[in-house]
Amino acid sequence: MAPKSKEKPKTSTSQPPPAIEDLFSSIQKHITGSNDHQSEFQQVVKVADQVLSIVPSDEDAIRCKVVALIKDDQIDVALSVINSFQKLQIDLGFEKAYCLYRQNKLEEALVCLKGREGDPEAFLLEAQILYRLGKPDACLDLYQKVSKAELEELDVNNLEVNIVAGLISAGKASGVQKTLENLKTKPTSSYDLAYNTACSLIENNNYADAEQLLLTARRIGQETLTDDLSEEDIEIELAPIAVQLAYVQQFLGKTEESISSYVDIIKRNLDDEPTLAVAVNNLVALKGSKDISDGLRKFDRLKEKDSQNFQLSQGLDAKLSQKNKEAIYANRVLLLLHANKMDQARELCAALPGMFPESVIPALLQAAVLVRENKTAKAEELLAQCAEKFPEKSKLVLLARAQIAASASHLHVAAESLSKIPDIQHLPATVATIVSLKERAGDSDGAAAVLDSAIKWWSNSMTESNKLSVLMPQAAAFKLRHGQEEEASRLYEEIVKNHSSTDALVGLVTTLARVNVDKAETYEKQLRPLPRLNAVDVDNLEKTSGAKPNEGAAASSSQEEVKKEKAKRKRKRKPKYPKGFDPANPGPPPDPERWLPRRERSSYRPKRKDKRAAQIRGSQGAVTKDKQEAAPPTSKSNQAASSKANAAASSSSRASKKKSRR
Repeated sequence: MAPKSKEKPKTSTSQPPPAIEDLFSSIQKHITGSNDHQSEFQQVVKVADQVLSIVPSDEDAIRCKVVALIKDDQIDVALSVINSFQKLQIDLGFEKAYCLYRQNKLEEALVCLKGREGDPEAFLLEAQILYRLGKPDACLDLYQKVSKAELEELDVNNLEVNIVAGLISAGKASGVQKTLENLKTKPTSSYDLAYNTACSLIENNNYADAEQLLLTARRIGQETLTDDLSEEDIEIELAPIAVQLAYVQQFLGKTEESISSYVDIIKRNLDDEPTLAVAVNNLVALKGSKDISDGLRKFDRLKEKDSQNFQLSQGLDAKLSQKNKEAIYANRVLLLLHANKMDQARELCAALPGMFPESVIPALLQAAVLVRENKTAKAEELLAQCAEKFPEKSKLVLLARAQIAASASHLHVAAESLSKIPDIQHLPATVATIVSLKERAGDSDGAAAVLDSAIKWWSNSMTESNKLSVLMPQAAAFKLRHGQEEEASRLYEEIVKNHSSTDALVGLVTTLARVNVDKAETYEKQLRPLPRLNAVDVDNLEKTSGAKPNEGAAASSSQEEVKKEKAKRKRKRKPKYPKGFDPANPGPPPDPERWLPRRERSSYRPKRKDKRAAQIRGSQGAVTKDKQEAAPPTSKSNQAASSKANAAASSSSRASKKKSRR
């Protein structure tokens, strides 16, 4: 047996706890030397726990622990710590609101921020929450309510960036430049502000200037971030600028460069989910119906892994704006329609109204699915209900309904849909479309009413670009075509008086010739006389039966030229085929040697002769003696035939001899 080890004498392990001041000095040391390093935040949490073990209700230690957990991205743990210290009545409302914001519980976060109007950090967080909730107008109102003294306490650069982002989201991108002038700052003061200002230029369709400003933003970012971040972190930080550059190049016609940029960003697989999602969506939209399966696979990278249906991951759902998420879901549905996966498209469309209750895009996608299923009437009814529900957004819905109805030959429905759009109702193109639809449907009176309404509207309009000169001639031609000569002449007369159009004057004279000849002759005098028309006797010309060719040298010369041209032209005759030949099914091609004798054809093979027979030598027709002797006796007919053959052979041999004698 092994010898027993001697027991060591027990020593006292109880040591006095470290001083609170030393522990807080250690916390301060870890905070100042952290530089956003994860291990340092974990050390802060450990030291804070030591302080709390001595003084469980120390407010500074609790706050340090919560902030360190938030910095360490342990949001759930931080929120549980905050809830555990609620009984101590410590003000952790801002920290709780931020944790709820990070968990995408935006409404609850707003509730936690109530009563903190004087806190500048709470102000910025509330503005950000309103922005994420898709309420840019409320966000801008909040910025406008802040006093100058409070603005000075805030981070100025961050404030400017947020204000510009809010203006763009609220559809007020045109006011960005004036806002920056009021704030006395330049767009190039930081790469974030340059990026947001470039986005405002994109909203105003100024793509060339946006491209230059994005390039400047990338250069500023590379210069300012080099000292603080690694190359990989800089690439992640500037990834949104790269995606936006590719987007601008797409609109500038640089399609290949744009596709290459999107593919490069996707291949890098950067640790920036929102930027990756935008790149995937833009690439799929750029390719359209090309390579559908690849587009669906790329979208699958964005969904929740455990979800069987398509649903964006929690990180993307929390970080992407409503507009971006809606675009991704819409493009996913369109790809499913192109791939003819109707069940998946129908299922995804059914979930979209709940995700985007204030948007008309889900209704448009549902209508597209119904059209693919040949349920046009249901699609028209769905869009009509959507237009009534969202009257301020009904333009796009009514245009889609008109397109669907026109394709299904529901002409009245298409015309009705276009007539309900006030913005474009009186434009010449819309008027022409409605008139054409009603005319094809047999409603000529309704078409005429549309023209009259448009002319009346433009007559009372005070705009510079008046369209009466375009509408009135078309209305007059329409009425003339439908037998309303008096109305047509009235319109033509009004055009001649107000616009002095030669075409209208010609139309007026032509129309009045059917109604009022005297008045037509009066207006006819305003037409310019044609040259050499005075030498033509109009009365005699009307009495002739028709035009006759002029006699003379000129006519003969022209006829000779025509004959020469006809002689030069080669007549193209149709080929003649044999009887019973079908040119559509000609069959195998004919033998090219069909006209040659059989012995001269390449396919000819002579019959096999008896090798045992003696070779015949001599002149043509000669028979050897051996063969004659060996020949059996034949019948009389055979003997006669053979004698004739011999006679012919002998005569031919004599002829050949005679020739040789000469």
